[in-house]
Amino acid sequence: MTQPAAPGGALRVLICDDNDLLRAALAEVVGAQPDLALVGSATDADEAIRLATAHQPHVVVLDVRFPGGGPYTAQHIIRAVPGVRILVFSAYGDQGARTEMAAVGVAGYLVKGATNAQLLAEVRALGAEARTSTASVTEEGAGL
Repeated sequence: MTQPAAPGGALRVLICDDNDLLRAALAEVVGAQPDLALVGSATDADEAIRLATAHQPHVVVLDVRFPGGGPYTAQHIIRAVPGVRILVFSAYGDQGARTEMAAVGVAGYLVKGATNAQLLAEVRALGAEARTSTASVTEEGAGL
């Protein structure tokens, strides 16, 4: 599912989960926020990487056991989208899963069951980091 580009200053969010019901629920929660813009949702690694490259989200919400591999997906999105922040949203809260995802550069980790308010707060915090990071990259590229 792909939406139009984010309006004005909205944070662009991409949702990546293979569970249809959860993906739809997350899309509804994100889409209902005036400061967030859902730019797409993906069901596997290839689709996630393609959508991230096309829409340059600020934040990607990613399942750790995502088809094609959560770590693989995160690595490729981080390479393709300067400044993006990956938020893992997973049923697996064990230290091994957390360590594996941290090693590839994810910025946040929430265990499924967190409230919508917790999820949105984390998306907004990571989105603010992404904007700061992207602004720094843009300034460096412009020789400022």
